[in-house]
Amino acid sequence: MKEKKQVFVVGLDQFNLDKLNRLPEAEDCDFHAALEISDIRGVDSISIPDLLKKADEKIAANDGQIDAVVSYYDFPGTVLVPIIAEKYNLPGPTLESVLKCEHKYWSRLEQQKVIPKSIPQFKAFNPFDDDAFEQIDFITPYWIKPIKSYRSFLAYKINGPVQFGEYMQEVREHVDFMSEPFNYIFKEYGMPHEFTDMPERMIAETPITGHQCTVEGYAYDDEVVVYGIVDSVREEDRSSFSRYEYPSSLPQEIQFRMADLTRRAITQIGLWNSPFNIEFFYNSTANQIYLLEINPRISQAHTDIFEKIHGISHHHIMLSLALGKRPKALDYDGDFRIAAHFMLRTFQNGEVKETPSEKEIKALKERYDDLAIKINVKPEMNLDEMFGQDSYSYELANIFLGGKNKEELLEKYDEVVRGITFKIDYIQKDMLY
Repeated sequence: MKEKKQVFVVGLDQFNLDKLNRLPEAEDCDFHAALEISDIRGVDSISIPDLLKKADEKIAANDGQIDAVVSYYDFPGTVLVPIIAEKYNLPGPTLESVLKCEHKYWSRLEQQKVIPKSIPQFKAFNPFDDDAFEQIDFITPYWIKPIKSYRSFLAYKINGPVQFGEYMQEVREHVDFMSEPFNYIFKEYGMPHEFTDMPERMIAETPITGHQCTVEGYAYDDEVVVYGIVDSVREEDRSSFSRYEYPSSLPQEIQFRMADLTRRAITQIGLWNSPFNIEFFYNSTANQIYLLEINPRISQAHTDIFEKIHGISHHHIMLSLALGKRPKALDYDGDFRIAAHFMLRTFQNGEVKETPSEKEIKALKERYDDLAIKINVKPEMNLDEMFGQDSYSYELANIFLGGKNKEELLEKYDEVVRGITFKIDYIQKDMLY
């Protein structure tokens, strides 16, 4: 009998485990949690040594057998993968290449070397410096965000000095949550001192606008492959996302140009033997493409919609690379022509009183058998206690649907929203946007 591959997942959760188990290669793999999702999300603090120790203990409990390590989650998942892979002599990207993606300032410096016309102006700054606003010589508005962050955590649009000062109070209180463990890795693993020792923990960038999308791809040996582009649709007149829609509606010419920019950026960074996703803006007025950020992982937010279009999720890409294999091309074997991951949001803080019942969800799934839904809140929860939200909204639920065309897709979503119940006692204060 063929011995199964032992695959360890950093941040294992049931939703993604189900996707992994539906892959064709799953029959030849055993999936284990190097770390559970509860170890890296919704925690009070992040200790890299403690997380690595716990992962080592999980591997040791499997008689030390490990053939691959993967993660579909952002920090600390992305940085733990190359550390574990190197320790156990497994395929994977180098830690330095991952950090060149994750460190927003370092990443911009690398991008500037090869695609200077496709990035905004940028400047690192110290949020604890009382003169920080004066030192950022950009005309407002511009955006600020931590050098290490995810899901727009502590990202704000700055319109003037008073607003900047107000946001700095929030930033100073929370920026160390990720910057301290992130900087620990730089020091512990001998990264360049100019980044290890820099006091700046935030970055300011001039605005980039247009049609936002995400390029999903991978690098195997010295080849960079783009296999899908997902549109990111925003809420009307707001910065928060409404849905991720696949395949992209962008013209082929623009998609080819994005693929070219992708190859240049990934090659410069040296992110080999790794999946990635890159967020871009296409400004049709200026006919210009801008790179927003590079993530050295698949986007788990896109897994269900890839499954609906291709018949399997792009966990296949991640798993193949982690096992040292060239991924197979994704065929169009799914049941739908278009699919979306909708984010049901509210823009006011409040206390959750009621969430959708099992009866409501069951009735909707009986009507739409392709429906997948994740409820992100619980009764008696205060929305402002939710972890990992953007700075302007609260994500109540994630809803995944497919359709034969966009009209059918949006109609199905409207029906689902009408069929589920959220009751929230709102605090009468509008969110900023």
